[in-house]
Amino acid sequence: MSAPVVTRLEPAHLDGVRAFLGGLPEEDVTFIKEDVRNPSVIEGWAEPGERGRRLVALDAEHVVGLVSIIPLLGWSSHVGELRLVVGAGSRGRGLGRELARRGLREAVDLGLEKLFVEVVAEQEHAIRMFGQLGFRGEALLERHIRDRHGDLRDLLVLAHAVDDEWASIASLGIEEDFGAP
Repeated sequence: MSAPVVTRLEPAHLDGVRAFLGGLPEEDVTFIKEDVRNPSVIEGWAEPGERGRRLVALDAEHVVGLVSIIPLLGWSSHVGELRLVVGAGSRGRGLGRELARRGLREAVDLGLEKLFVEVVAEQEHAIRMFGQLGFRGEALLERHIRDRHGDLRDLLVLAHAVDDEWASIASLGIEEDFGAP
């Protein structure tokens, strides 16, 4: 089996994105901020002038992962949020790491100085992966999110100093390891 291809989201991918998100277990959908069951939300992602960048991972013609870099506005316009979801059948193969790395590259291209991701505090594997990519804990928000069962969960905010880290990566000459052209 070949590795999925990661590419920018285009209108031609929207049916695949809808199928991918529609096939996610409810437990996964709980932790996606946007109402991905609403078709107009997904349509908006491919609109010209849409804020941020979205990349899809394609295995043959099927979407198996999605990463979004969403720049904040106003006094936090130098900051972006990374949102990542990988289908259950594609987990444990390095796809999440690849999508996160590509998201970091997109943050650099967007001129962002800081990138953050929100992770349910019990998701140790995700926390470890983001830590290996240079994200550090910035906040623990106790009992901050409610899952589909009504249980309250802690939310961990991890952040990455994109400008500092990218300068270090460039000085080492390993930009291609992070998706640089």
